[in-house]
Amino acid sequence: MSSKSSLSMTAVERRASIALASLFALRMLGLFMLLPVFAVAARGLPGGDDPSRVGLALGMYGLTQAFMQIPFGIASDRWGRRPVVVAGLVLFIVGSVICALSTDLFWITVGRAIQGSGAISAAVTAWLADSTRDSVRTRAMAMVGASIGMTFAVSLVLAPLLIGVGGLAGLFWTIGCLGLAALAVAMWVVPTAPPVPKPQVKVPVRRVITHPDLLRLNLGVFTLHLIQIAMFVVVPAAFIQTGGLSTAELWKVYLPIVLASFVVMVPMIILAERRGAHRGILRGAVACLVVVCLALTWAQQQFVPLVIAMVAFFTVFNVLEAMQPSLVSRVAPPAYKGLALGFYNTSQAVGLFAGGGLGGWLAANVGPSAVFEVAAAMALLWLVVAWRMTPPALAQAAVAPVDTTETIRPVP
Repeated sequence: MSSKSSLSMTAVERRASIALASLFALRMLGLFMLLPVFAVAARGLPGGDDPSRVGLALGMYGLTQAFMQIPFGIASDRWGRRPVVVAGLVLFIVGSVICALSTDLFWITVGRAIQGSGAISAAVTAWLADSTRDSVRTRAMAMVGASIGMTFAVSLVLAPLLIGVGGLAGLFWTIGCLGLAALAVAMWVVPTAPPVPKPQVKVPVRRVITHPDLLRLNLGVFTLHLIQIAMFVVVPAAFIQTGGLSTAELWKVYLPIVLASFVVMVPMIILAERRGAHRGILRGAVACLVVVCLALTWAQQQFVPLVIAMVAFFTVFNVLEAMQPSLVSRVAPPAYKGLALGFYNTSQAVGLFAGGGLGGWLAANVGPSAVFEVAAAMALLWLVVAWRMTPPALAQAAVAPVDTTETIRPVP
């Protein structure tokens, strides 16, 4: 196969990538729509005037996600990706219905817990890895990242409209319908991936969990999402203050920023795949993250510099979102992709939870600039750890036959 052909997606790879990106987008749109409006809409419910209870209801999804990612990942390795993804989406729909029918915050919290227990991110990512070759996998992961970024921007527009029409119950019914659409995609649209070869020699699970490069990638996704959530504790207020915007107008800033970041991101992903420069792009992106976080300590005070800095942040964020799960799927043995991605997605969920708490505490007790300074320090620590990643071996992997006795492959 020519080099050019190996960098082009086949029809099946393209269909799988688009379908799984759509599945992610439908599910995440439902979740994102809740973020900008829930705290306000919940005030009309019993218990909705207690910020701690509102925060618990909102955060309960992430907590059960963190507990269930690994079991769902292991189950997808054992019983297949499609059955596990379908089961997780059914739980998501059931939780949405409970929330829609609830008349107090307690039962919404229960529904959110059930929503989160359908933790399918690891299984979906492993399904995508099964369906694509190494040479195009980062591009496929980027499609998923792009779909999630777009849903975030769209959710800022739709959420206030839906709340105005149907209230909080109407929003949860919409989330349930989006879950049904995702279920239909999982059952009938995503093509069946090639079977994963059974290893002739079993790899000890402990070696997968404790492999240094997988631990580095887990630390990376934890840090990335901690920084993202911590920054969004203070960035919306900075846009409102410097740009004279209202909360309902923030989408007018976020949508162009997200779109611009995709345009800048694409050449980096193509470069990584064409030259096998995954490790170098990863290092460069983390180094840029350090610079962006430091720049935001100044840029937060002026609208145009803040917009530019956030374009840079989302560009780096999207590159790392595509690069890291692609690397996890290469490092982990084929029969343990779900397990490895389960730990990876658990690290992501814990980072989301920690970012909200840390960002809120720093903003309240030290000041907004401290959020960016601590984020820069954590990104610098990540850069030091990422610098020790195993050297690339893409060229060797591309011509070597699949070895089902293989334990751990080096990171390309």
